[in-house]
Amino acid sequence: MEKLERNAADLLVECLQEEGVEYIFGIPGEENLAMMNAIFSSPICFITTRHEQGAAFMADVYGRLTGRAGVCLATLGPGATNLVTGVADADSDGAPLVAITGQVGTERMHITGHQFLDLSKMFEPITKRTKMVVRPDTVNEIVRLAFKYAESEKPRATHIDLPVNIAKMPVAETEKPMKKKIAPKEYAELDTVQDAAGMIFRAKNPVILAGCGVVRGRAAKELTEFATRLKIPVVNTMMAKGVIPFDNQYAMWTIGIPQKDYQNKILEAADLVIAVGYDIVEYAPAKWNPQGTVDIVHIDMRPAHINKLYQPEVEVVGDIADSLIQIARRSSRNEEPVRALEIKQKMVEEHQSYEHDNAFPMKPQRILNDVRKVMGAEDIVISDVGAHKMWVARHYNCYEPNTCIISNGFATMGIAVPGAIGAKLVHPEKKVLAVCGDGGFMMNCQELETALRAGTPFVTLIFNDASYGLIKWKQMDQYQRSCYVDFTNPDFVKFAESMGAIGYRIEKAEELIPTLEKAFEQKVPVIIDCPVDYSENTKLTAHLRELMEEL
Repeated sequence: MEKLERNAADLLVECLQEEGVEYIFGIPGEENLAMMNAIFSSPICFITTRHEQGAAFMADVYGRLTGRAGVCLATLGPGATNLVTGVADADSDGAPLVAITGQVGTERMHITGHQFLDLSKMFEPITKRTKMVVRPDTVNEIVRLAFKYAESEKPRATHIDLPVNIAKMPVAETEKPMKKKIAPKEYAELDTVQDAAGMIFRAKNPVILAGCGVVRGRAAKELTEFATRLKIPVVNTMMAKGVIPFDNQYAMWTIGIPQKDYQNKILEAADLVIAVGYDIVEYAPAKWNPQGTVDIVHIDMRPAHINKLYQPEVEVVGDIADSLIQIARRSSRNEEPVRALEIKQKMVEEHQSYEHDNAFPMKPQRILNDVRKVMGAEDIVISDVGAHKMWVARHYNCYEPNTCIISNGFATMGIAVPGAIGAKLVHPEKKVLAVCGDGGFMMNCQELETALRAGTPFVTLIFNDASYGLIKWKQMDQYQRSCYVDFTNPDFVKFAESMGAIGYRIEKAEELIPTLEKAFEQKVPVIIDCPVDYSENTKLTAHLRELMEEL
């Protein structure tokens, strides 16, 4: 076959190789045929998905776990619109992602055309940067810009739109990919470090509120040492689970469920909140500083957000790990946080009380207690969004960062199954567990076929209550009745088998641990159908109301 002339699509793929791209997740289409042909001739692995939303979620979780932009690809029109939810999730949650779409030829953009949408305008609100390639000799610049913006703090999504005629245009041999540059670390100014150290030294009841920036900044070890040395309790957001090991004396676990919990009481008693890597999208300041009266020290790689209830007295802006080391050297604390430690003991006792609860359908607390026993310290749980997410946040405790992935910026259903594929590709040596409600599972369950084809044998644990449980929970809290949230489910065991996977059904509480252990021994994806007792949702609401009065 005659060798085709090098074109803009070839150059784009060469640029992706220079960026270190291993995988592209997506679906081929007529307007990205040149891209597909170029990818086929490259060392990049293309994962053909069953829906573009699944492709975006795979890229999203790949980006969270690696710190490098995950890449998803779709054709124009409906292919591009199907990417939107996953791209928005990455953008809101701080995951580096580059979305590439096909587009009609530039000669058709001035008229109403088949499947034409102005994709740059559509992606603008959900990306850091969106650019259409209008000249083949700009491909290298646009790709480098997309990755630079996607991967810089705070990481987010970017978008490249490649018209079909531009993709096929020839490019000169002199056009080469631009080299990827690693920006040097930036360190905080000394006077801000000293000011922060002074405020911490003078505080009577300081509390650390740790956010996902600690995970991205790879500062978990330094945060743990900082808290332990200065005897400061640490409350983490959902997306920062594991930044301090849950069994550390000063780890006060996770905040963020709709109801006030133990962690809220710890924060209410604080005269200083040390916000480390905290992003207001994770847990709004109004929920922990409603009057705007709490003194705040902001430690992050970026300046503080603009918010009436988040106005720090000191901003320590620079590499988080280094900032924590420098502040700790200049401050000291000898008193134990007695009140916080007392509350921690109550938390531990409550969680342990469910360890041997054999009720069936299973209580969510017991399910997650069993999951923790099976998963290793470095294994990965991907939580979907729904009622189970609240229980995962509250009851699944972590030793390491990035071992429990929760979407809590955009908080979108459907992320767990495709996200688990991305996680297993990054870490094939680890156990990967997708925890879903039956509602969220059905939104992207088709990607189990992708998992089988891609050779990613993870386990999906379905909390089965035949309902949109989180919405029912909120309806019951607000109106004491529910409506329009119940449905029927397929036989999930047969569903798994029809996909070429394996399915198990839990019929008593004692079966879950051995079933999970057996599931992780399989060489194909596994679904575990676990009936859950969500009457615990409203019981938790009542329990926490009583607890807030008691504490």
